[in-house]
Amino acid sequence: MKYMIGVDVGGTFTDISLLNIDKGELSILKVKSTVKDPSRGIVSGIKDILDDKKIPHKEIGYLAHGTTVATNALIERKGAKTGLITTEGFEDLFEIGDQTRPDLYDYFKEKPEIFIPSGFNYGVEERLYSNGKVHKKLNKKQVKKVILELKEKGVESIAVCTLFSFVNPKHEKEIVEIIKDIFSEVYVSASHKILPEFREYPRLSTTALNAYLGPVMEEYVNNFRNSVKDMGIKVEPYVNQSNGSIISISETIDSPIKTAVSGPSAGVVAAEYISDLKDVDNIITFDMGGTSADVSLVENNEPVVSTERKINGFPVKVPMIDINTVGAGGGSIAWIDDGGALKVGPQSSGAEPGPACYQRGGMKPTVTDANVALGRLNPNYLLGGKMEIDYKLAVESINNDITKNSNMNVTEAASGIIDVVNSNMIRAIRVVSVEQGYDPREFSLVSFGGAGSLHACSIANELNINKIIIPYSPGIFSSIGLLVADIKYDFVNSKLMIANKDNIKDINKIFDKLVKQGNNKLSKEKIENDKREFILKIDARYLRQNYELQINLPKFPINKKILTEIKDKFHKEHENKYGYSDQEQPIEFINFRANAIGKTPTPTLIKKEIKENIGEPKPIEHRKVYYKKFGEYVKTPIYNRKDLNPGQKLIGPAIIEQMDTTILVKDSWNAKIDEYLNLTLVNRGG
Repeated sequence: MKYMIGVDVGGTFTDISLLNIDKGELSILKVKSTVKDPSRGIVSGIKDILDDKKIPHKEIGYLAHGTTVATNALIERKGAKTGLITTEGFEDLFEIGDQTRPDLYDYFKEKPEIFIPSGFNYGVEERLYSNGKVHKKLNKKQVKKVILELKEKGVESIAVCTLFSFVNPKHEKEIVEIIKDIFSEVYVSASHKILPEFREYPRLSTTALNAYLGPVMEEYVNNFRNSVKDMGIKVEPYVNQSNGSIISISETIDSPIKTAVSGPSAGVVAAEYISDLKDVDNIITFDMGGTSADVSLVENNEPVVSTERKINGFPVKVPMIDINTVGAGGGSIAWIDDGGALKVGPQSSGAEPGPACYQRGGMKPTVTDANVALGRLNPNYLLGGKMEIDYKLAVESINNDITKNSNMNVTEAASGIIDVVNSNMIRAIRVVSVEQGYDPREFSLVSFGGAGSLHACSIANELNINKIIIPYSPGIFSSIGLLVADIKYDFVNSKLMIANKDNIKDINKIFDKLVKQGNNKLSKEKIENDKREFILKIDARYLRQNYELQINLPKFPINKKILTEIKDKFHKEHENKYGYSDQEQPIEFINFRANAIGKTPTPTLIKKEIKENIGEPKPIEHRKVYYKKFGEYVKTPIYNRKDLNPGQKLIGPAIIEQMDTTILVKDSWNAKIDEYLNLTLVNRGG
């Protein structure tokens, strides 16, 4: 392996990282996303960067891709025409849901429209007891009739989810076999494969969404794989999944729901990697791109992973890094509502037509236009001179849509746009920190994305965060995360049992089965035995509780001593989470989980020498920049990041420009370049 490539597709730009393994040199490229077919932008960008570096395509030994195709299909409701086969009497479960309202205090807010409409949901005769024993045999004749009706209705995908299939998948397997016999071309998603876990509604929802995405993702990743192959790249590409790891194309086709937040999770992995190099354990990641801002929390170098996420109002129980996304990006559109209040987003100008200053036909004022008007962004060009910017168009868009409909002048309106979008992102960070019991003051902010570093100091000031880490290539940072991600498979088995010594044998038997499944998957990926790692977990609760806490196993196999350790860990975690514990209350085990990890070669970034008494860097120019604190435009030094060397320091206010982003160092902050060329900002107070 000589070269590694990571590709992250965003709403506005596609980011490409190329790493020379031998030299540790990183090359980056940012190209416009091709919205209708993202693979075109990817292939074109890969070709451009390889041709520019004169690298033979056959020398690429690794290619990983973070995608928004699944996310966009769900948001835009552009998935496949999907049918549902379930247990008779439960065909309306997807629509009924769990009886919770979208908004507790809004009686008129409607639930999201389900992806499987009435008439495409069928119940068939079959029933299992809760222990998995057959109560009523599957009516195969009825199943065949249902499948033929779905075929006649033109479905492209079928979700199969019957009661208690997580205990005994016998009937689901029989249904799948019948589908293959008489409707072989249809995509099939069965719950015992996707989520063999108790609670029927989340299991059905996850299975149905997987079916809805299946044909869309299958077509996309096959096109991507074939295009890469046609270029002469011989390696099979990987796809990033929502838990921050990578999976094969075939696994992506089988379980596309695992890629629902593929792109943003890669950024968290990259931030974790950089913070580990700097011996920083607790970070909040802040990824602001062209369309949205994604924030997440990493404690003790472990991203918070959740199986309780909702996407578009529907529960998805596959493990995902806990990322909070808001419609706040450089392309977010500013507008005045009916009450005269200034709003920003969630609507975005996207890649086409883009902000007004991009000169692509966009007329609406955006966050990018506001940053240009205030002098924070270069008024002439972006992307190191590859993209021309029209300052007049930025000002004109703000004037037409904001100042003419308010009492503000252009400067006040632009400053207001920045304040509003910052407030939106601060609220998003509070959701993953304060609302989860974390104090942001105990964390460092890792800022990346094309727009993040312009807003990082303001965000940190409001949250009293005193350290900001900005990686060397923040605008394409998520694509770097794809270079350091491991292969990972998540397995789960549900079985309710009391945590006592009588059940130790059954617990070990379940984990043995999960580990065997994990080894089979890792063997298919050709992962050597010494590169395999297993993390085992149990979802536990006090008897008669309704929700669980996840506890890591200290050792395996379990014996009486280890069982006591697990119970003690649960009591402590319950105390931390809810403020109390009950040592006398029986503990019930619910779900048994295994993470099968295949360690991939981790690239090493070159460590630069820090020279003493290196002196201050020289600015390339000065520009007037507006600061709300001073209420005026202040002459500010502008630096090119390529000119900054390890050990050099900057005192704010200052602006640092580079190909993939612009960094605003506010007046109360100092900046220093470290040995990996990261920029560390420290608040000096004031």
